[in-house]
Amino acid sequence: MSQNQTSPAGPNFLTLSFAAEIIPGALLCVVVAAAAVGLQELEARLLGRSWLEALVMAILLGAIVRAAWAPGARWRLGIVFGAKTLLEIAVVLLGATVSAGTILGAGPALLAGVVLVVCASIAVSCGLGRLFGLPRRMAILIACGNSICGNSAIVAVAPVIGADGEDVAASIAFTAVLGVAVVLGLPALAIAWEMTPRAFGVFAGLTVYAVPQVLAATAPISSLSAQIGTLVKLIRVLMLVPVVLALSLLSGRDRAAPSQRQGSARPPLRHLAPWFIIGFLLLVAARSAGLIPETLADPVSRIASGLTIVSMAALGLGVDVRTVARAGLRVSLVVTLSLLALGGAALLTIRALGLG
Repeated sequence: MSQNQTSPAGPNFLTLSFAAEIIPGALLCVVVAAAAVGLQELEARLLGRSWLEALVMAILLGAIVRAAWAPGARWRLGIVFGAKTLLEIAVVLLGATVSAGTILGAGPALLAGVVLVVCASIAVSCGLGRLFGLPRRMAILIACGNSICGNSAIVAVAPVIGADGEDVAASIAFTAVLGVAVVLGLPALAIAWEMTPRAFGVFAGLTVYAVPQVLAATAPISSLSAQIGTLVKLIRVLMLVPVVLALSLLSGRDRAAPSQRQGSARPPLRHLAPWFIIGFLLLVAARSAGLIPETLADPVSRIASGLTIVSMAALGLGVDVRTVARAGLRVSLVVTLSLLALGGAALLTIRALGLG
């Protein structure tokens, strides 16, 4: 009787168990985030303004803690939950602040720019991979990861081209480290280059790996940058569908070995349409239909900002810079050069199409 009451098959047990497992790591992320907010306020009092936003402070503090102490198994689930799920929730909430008018106002030039940058980046990245002697499949994984949406693109493309676990692991090794570097570096570049909020939103949307990280990179500049960046990144993520279909046609799956083909003819739908993108679009639709009052936009935006700071703390806690050394010099060079090429293509496209 008592065994049945405590069976892990029950949903209440699972919910309580999951909550208990994420609490330690989640609280650690909250503590680091609170320290980051405190440091931002102290910085503003001492220097007259905040040169480093709480978002950036949270990443740095988390990385410092991670370098001095590697969190054990007790903390990991909560840190992963903070770095991934909380940030995805923040992106969903951002949809409540965006109307369809913003999306429709993007215009054909922006859509054409996204397609151009993604296609050019994939071609250049593949070329760099082959130039540095990387296997063809790994070169494709790196190219798609850099050009579209980081790990999600790598996971979606891998079964289509028959990549094995080692290819995937080597390809995603740099995503966390470079993702943090981009989030930290882009706001500084925006200020140094005197980019307009719209131009910076487009630039961030075209270069940042993951949809949630766009919010972290653009929030310190302006809400307009965050909205435009999220929109551009959303269009860029949608490019994964035609890219995956094209690779499926070009890879000759019917000639692959049965062990490579089995169960991998088509990537899971969740990798092509992540839940937080669907949630973002649903809230955009609700806001456009008048179901979400305008007065709620500011409170929702603040909640999303707070979740993002906690998530950045978690991201910092999850970054091990020694990953760089384990990934190998050739992969390191290809990923870094591909990212630089992506940034250059984005800047050229913004100027050529007048997207600033």
